[in-house]
Amino acid sequence: MNRQQLSQKIIETCLEMTRLGLNQGTAGNVSVRYQEGMLITPTGMPYDKMREDDIVYVDQHGQFEAGKLPSSEWQFHLAVYQARQDVDAVVHNHAMHCAAVSILNRPIPAIHYMIAVGGADQIPCVPYATFGTAKLAEFVKQGIRQSKAILLAHHGLIAAEKNLDKALWLAHEVEVLASWYLKLLATGLPIPTLSAQEMVAVLEKFKSYGLRIEEKSET
Repeated sequence: MNRQQLSQKIIETCLEMTRLGLNQGTAGNVSVRYQEGMLITPTGMPYDKMREDDIVYVDQHGQFEAGKLPSSEWQFHLAVYQARQDVDAVVHNHAMHCAAVSILNRPIPAIHYMIAVGGADQIPCVPYATFGTAKLAEFVKQGIRQSKAILLAHHGLIAAEKNLDKALWLAHEVEVLASWYLKLLATGLPIPTLSAQEMVAVLEKFKSYGLRIEEKSET
């Protein structure tokens, strides 16, 4: 895809994220790897008002186009691309259940085999840091190396994948897992989890599992 097509895909992903109930207002942000940096949503702009020219290019050094302001969270998006060469798209949101679990400051354990969607035996939760800071970006860089989906304490979710369709799919799957986890916690009962041995088997099977949508590289 060229820049125009990728920018339009970012906007469509934002709108779909809202339609799925994964975000509210201008919260959350979306990016794709592009050239030596990334394309990312602008700061403070409602998704339904965005146009292709509003999407901001940020280079690998954190420099962005004159006259445009990227999302306040651009630093952790760049950190994801620096930490993982196997992902080319990042979706961040404040989905209700993911945000609720993040407030508990705990990972989502292996309550179901679908935990493996992130590539690990849990959905980790990284420590809290003020939004839009280098400190938060460093926590994200550490966490995303463990799993393609991570919770940010007292904040929300990051999902990273090969393309935007897959990243949004991943974000939706983790939101479902978070909703199950909260319901289980509400029972007050001990929560059974899958064994480490079983998760090793599941993770191996997940190497060929997931949303099968590919996108052409940008030009």
